[in-house]
Amino acid sequence: MKEFKGYKKGIDLGGWLSQCDYSKERLEGFITEPDIKTIADWGADHVRLPVDFNILEDSSGGYLESGFGYITGAVEYCRKYGLNIVIDLHKTAGFSFDKGEQETGFFDSEALQQRFYRLWEQIAKRYGNDPEHIAFELLNEVTDQSFSKKWNSIAKECISHIRKYAPDTPILVGSYWNNSVSSVKDLDAPYDDKVVYNFHCYDPIQFTHQHAYWVDRFDVSKDMSFEESGASAEYFEELFAEAIRKAEENNTVLYCGEYGVIDKTSPEETLKWYKAINAAFEKHNIGRCAWCYKEMDFGLSDKRLDGVREELLRYI
Repeated sequence: MKEFKGYKKGIDLGGWLSQCDYSKERLEGFITEPDIKTIADWGADHVRLPVDFNILEDSSGGYLESGFGYITGAVEYCRKYGLNIVIDLHKTAGFSFDKGEQETGFFDSEALQQRFYRLWEQIAKRYGNDPEHIAFELLNEVTDQSFSKKWNSIAKECISHIRKYAPDTPILVGSYWNNSVSSVKDLDAPYDDKVVYNFHCYDPIQFTHQHAYWVDRFDVSKDMSFEESGASAEYFEELFAEAIRKAEENNTVLYCGEYGVIDKTSPEETLKWYKAINAAFEKHNIGRCAWCYKEMDFGLSDKRLDGVREELLRYI
C-alpha cells in the first residue's frame, strides 16, 4: 500500500462503545448523529470507532445483535455525512491495554485466540463489503514487549481469517508498548498490500499526560510548558524516522490512530503541540486520528477549547 486514501484527518470516538460503563444511556446517548455531522463539518475525512468485545459478545462468546447494531448505526451516520470509519477492537477477551480491566491470558491461550479470530470473522462478514469506506484495526495497544513475537503471529493468522470475507478491506496493525512508534520496527512484513502500520503518539508524555491520574510509571505531577517539553516539528520527524523507514522497506504506510493532549494543559499550549506534530504528519503524508471527540480527558469538543478550536482544527 502506497497511500491510505480517505484516512488523512480523523477524530476518535473514544468513550462511546469502549472505556465506559456500558449502560444503555451511555451506548445510546454519548455519541449521536449530530456529533458525526459536527465531525464532518470540522473537515475530518474519517472517524475511529473503539469497540470492546463485550459490546459484541456475551460471556460465552455468543454474538449480541444489539452491539453490532451500534456499529451499524455509526457506519450509516458516517456514510450519510461522507466520513470513512475505522472499526477498532479496543479490548478482546483475555487482553486489554488497561490493566484495571483484568483481562489476561490472551497471548498464551489458544482458546482465547480462536475466539478473537471468530469475532473478527463476524465483523468482516458484516462490514467487509465496503473497503473504500471501512477499515479494520485488529487490537488496540498491545502492551508488553514480551508479547511482540506472539502478536505478530496472531495478527497474521487473524488477517487470514478476515480475508475470507473482506479481501480488500484495509487492516491496521500496531506494535507493543501501547502502539509506540518506536516499536513499529519489530512488526513483521505486512500480510498483504492492504495492511497499514499503525502507531499512537502522546510524546513527550510528560507534557501530553501532565497530571494524568492513571499514570504511575513516572512523575506527572508537575506542570510542563510546551517549550519545556522539547517538542517541535523536528522532534517529531526524528521520532518517526525509524518507523517511516520500516514502512518504506515493506511497501506500506504509517497511520497514527491516536494522538492528543490532556485537558489539564492550557488551550494555548495544546495548540502549539498540535501545530508541531501536524508539521511532521504533513511532511511525511501520515494519516492520523486525534484522541478524542468528547470528554475522556482529551475532548476536542469540550468547552475549554472554544477559544482556540477553529485554529486547532487546522492542525488535526
